[in-house]
Amino acid sequence: MNTDALRGHMDALLLSVLEHEPLHGYAIIEALQERSGGALAVPTGTLYPALRRLERVGHLSSEWATVGGRKRRTYRLTSSGRKALAGERTAWQAFTDAIGSVIEPRTAR
Repeated sequence: MNTDALRGHMDALLLSVLEHEPLHGYAIIEALQERSGGALAVPTGTLYPALRRLERVGHLSSEWATVGGRKRRTYRLTSSGRKALAGERTAWQAFTDAIGSVIEPRTAR
């Protein structure tokens, strides 16, 4: 998938993947690929700046943990992140409804 198509949706994707459990960066990339059926391949150069930005604004917290014998920074959703995710989901629904009504207009009966 074209990375330009993801522009503006990265926050929602990351918050959603981290909704139920903390994950390290590579596991986040894997979760995005798995959930999208392989359509999303987010490069690390896009992922880590987005994670740091979400942490700066308080939507994520992070800590070092040992995963598979290696030290990795894991990211967890905060209460602010949960609120942001709810807002992202509402905005996504409004966006898809609006675009859908243009691309596949209903015919008048």
